[in-house]
Amino acid sequence: MKKLAAHVAAVSLLCAGSAVAADMRMPTKAPPPLAPAPVAYNWTGCYVGAGGGYGMYNQESRGFFTAFDDVALSNDNGGRGWFGTVQVGCDYQIGSNIVIGAFADYDFSGIKGDMSVPFFGWVGEEKLKSSWAAGGRIGWLPFQERLLVYVSGGYTQARFGQVDFNFAADGTTAGWSLAKNKYEGWFIGTGYEYGLSFLPGLFWKTEYRFADYGKEHVQVFNAVDVLGTIESHKRVHTVRSELVWRFNFGGYGAPVAARY
Repeated sequence: MKKLAAHVAAVSLLCAGSAVAADMRMPTKAPPPLAPAPVAYNWTGCYVGAGGGYGMYNQESRGFFTAFDDVALSNDNGGRGWFGTVQVGCDYQIGSNIVIGAFADYDFSGIKGDMSVPFFGWVGEEKLKSSWAAGGRIGWLPFQERLLVYVSGGYTQARFGQVDFNFAADGTTAGWSLAKNKYEGWFIGTGYEYGLSFLPGLFWKTEYRFADYGKEHVQVFNAVDVLGTIESHKRVHTVRSELVWRFNFGGYGAPVAARY
């Protein structure tokens, strides 16, 4: 009887162990975290920038000398050199891939060359001292949201310094000068702007620009008299590159979650 009870108890324990084992589940790995929502860059906002570049100017000039009752033949002059630039502007993104904006910039220039007056055999150094421009641009986001290609255009003004003439034959002073003058005109340009991923808000911009300042008559003078004027038509080509810092107010211009 005791043996039968022991066998029954053993069988009961085995059945209970099998039931517990059946209820136990194999361990499983936790599901991976959900990927963050894609982020799209919004170009709406304002910015400041600074950089530099290289430029060249050329001009068609001829003299109108009242003292000699004569008009000189037209001749070409030009110059080249480096410049620095600062810029401010604001953009507005339309839809998914169009950006429009307005901007203004100021160039500190070292572009210079020779102004010659063959009528008298004169030559003197002429320097583009500074210029500023204000205008607008329209751009397109072609391949990715941090690359913008654009065209620009607007109004520009340039300041050229006084030219003191020497005789080209021997370098002695001619005693006459061309007055400093401000030239007004228009510009067109094209370029690209790209977001640098290592520092949010920092962009790199490069632009080619052409400016036409039209024709101006500038006085030729000395200490006591005015000899006449020189008519000059100036055109300036520049390539500029700068770092741009984009900031925003109220969240504009920052990365935003893409909508689906």
